[in-house]
Amino acid sequence: MITPTPEDEAALDATKAPLMEHLLELRTRLIWSVASFGICFGVSFAFANQIFAFLTRPLHSATNHLIYTALTEVFFTNVKIGMFGGICLGFPIIAWQIWLFVAPGLYKHEKNAFWPFLLFVPVMFSLGAAFVYYVMLPFSIKFFAGYQVPATATAMGIQLQAKVSDYLDLVMTLIFAFGLTFQLPVLLSLLAKVGIVSAKALRDMRRYAIVALFAVAAIFTPPDAISMMSLAVPLVLLYEISILSVLFIERGRARDEAARAAKDLTPAG
Repeated sequence: MITPTPEDEAALDATKAPLMEHLLELRTRLIWSVASFGICFGVSFAFANQIFAFLTRPLHSATNHLIYTALTEVFFTNVKIGMFGGICLGFPIIAWQIWLFVAPGLYKHEKNAFWPFLLFVPVMFSLGAAFVYYVMLPFSIKFFAGYQVPATATAMGIQLQAKVSDYLDLVMTLIFAFGLTFQLPVLLSLLAKVGIVSAKALRDMRRYAIVALFAVAAIFTPPDAISMMSLAVPLVLLYEISILSVLFIERGRARDEAARAAKDLTPAG
């Protein structure tokens, strides 16, 4: 852990405020967050048909229509799309409000460590979502749709009849699962930046981490081996990338500390 300097302690003490001011600040941040979610929800709900058409493009190779079996199913599917869009589109504003509330209580080195990684969170989430849409879904749909059996004169056919709500639930679950788990390099790099984890510790616990990542993949994906492997393999690769990222952070910190030590030893002119 990085020890705060007296200047950091003084700067943090200067931000202290009565409890009521913190509660008022929290209320303001919550209002902005809820308002941003509500606006993004409304926009996404208004364009729900277009969003759903985009999400169903990978399914076109297997079927050209979807079915619904409940009268209200399509409406509530559009509501889910609105909530999905509200969370995804409103996340930058919500994250910014969280930062504005939390930042005054952090030391300067913690702010410097946290701020850059906040920018990478939506980038990695988008990367995980893109992996689902462009890689995993087309492959999985093609594989499972291959079990359809055409009807013949002597045998009944087996045809895919995908439900609107079931397909959307699957896609949203996978996007959130991949988007959240793809934050692994961001999380580990941030912990390394503030001195909580090290590259050596990550290498030493690699075998346990791999088992844990496969368990996470099994929890967050549908109960089939293809979906689990589609998430587990990228997570293992991201873990290895995280080790390299932590190593670079440690080398940079060592160079900075050496430069400061050399500067302290240099006699004043």
